Amino acid sequence: MFSPPNRPRQERHGFTLLELLVVLAIIATLVAVVAPSIFRNVGDAKTDAAKSQIEILALALDAYRLDNDSYPTTAQGLAVLRTKPVSGDVPRNWRGPYLRKDVPLDPWGRPYVYAVPGLEDPASYDLYTLGRDGKVGGDDEDADITSWGGPVHP
Repeated sequence: MFSPPNRPRQERHGFTLLELLVVLAIIATLVAVVAPSIFRNVGDAKTDAAKSQIEILALALDAYRLDNDSYPTTAQGLAVLRTKPVSGDVPRNWRGPYLRKDVPLDPWGRPYVYAVPGLEDPASYDLYTLGRDGKVGGDDEDADITSWGGPVHP
């Protein structure tokens, strides 16, 4: 048998610049394709969380009304769902707390807007958040999320 001459083997220590560039190009392509769908899902999750929180607050407000014959005043705010007020219009039949935890901020870190009587529903209340941008109107994650299911009118 014929054997090749003994040559010293060259050992590789690392990657070539071309190999690194190829890997970086693949990673950049994956990020460009996947990132928009990930961020869209984050926005959808925040919007869904706000809708769920408004529904939970509405249930607590209805329970408060059943006990006290009226909704909390605008001045009392949503805090009355967690702790009994000791000044102002003190409810006679407060049987709370009506929420297990403190009233949450909206998913964008702002308090929910609560008003009695409501402009949209004068016989009840208005409860809403102005979305990510904090402004009336908007689309997608910037859209207003309301207890009545429609837009906020300035």
